Amino acid sequence: MKNDLSHELLRSACGLGHEGRVAQGDHAVLKLWLRLLASSTQIENEVRRRLRERFDISLARFDYLSQLYRARAGMKMRELSKFLMVTGGNVTGLTDELERDGFVVRESSPSDRRAWIVRLTPKGRASFEAMAEEHERWIRELLAGLDGEAVRQLHAHLGTLRVHLHETLNPAEGEAA
Repeated sequence: MKNDLSHELLRSACGLGHEGRVAQGDHAVLKLWLRLLASSTQIENEVRRRLRERFDISLARFDYLSQLYRARAGMKMRELSKFLMVTGGNVTGLTDELERDGFVVRESSPSDRRAWIVRLTPKGRASFEAMAEEHERWIRELLAGLDGEAVRQLHAHLGTLRVHLHETLNPAEGEAA
C-alpha cells in the first residue's frame, strides 16, 4: 500500500519527466534506471545552478579544479583529459580560461617536452576549497531525505553495480589479471 501511494505521489508530481510516465507493469530494472537517471540529473542541474550563482563557475571548471586539488604535484593535461573523460581540446580550453583567471599555471614537463603539467595556484587552491566546502553542504542538503543507513546501503549497492558494469563492459581486463 505504501509503495503504491509513493508511486502515485511521484506520478502526480510535476516535472518528473520520463520517470513520471513509467507504468506499473514496467520492469523493475527499467524503473530503477529511470529513477537513478532522474535523481542524478536533478542533483546535477541544481549543483550547476548553485555553482554558477554562488561562484560564477561551471561544473566542468569545478570538476577540473577538483582533479588538480587531489594531485598536489599537478597533472599532465593528457591525464586530466582521461580523468575528466573529455577531449584534449576541452582540457586545453578549460586550462586557457583557468590560467587567464589565475587559478592554474601550466609548465612544461621535465620528462616529456611535448607535455604540459598543470597545477593549482594558491588562489586556485583557496578558491576551490571554498567551493568544495559549499558543494559538500549542498550535497548533504540534497540527499538529506535519506537516513544514514539508507545512504550506506545505496552506496554499497551502487558499488556492486559499478563492479558488475566494469567487468561486463571490460571483459578483456579480467582475463589479463
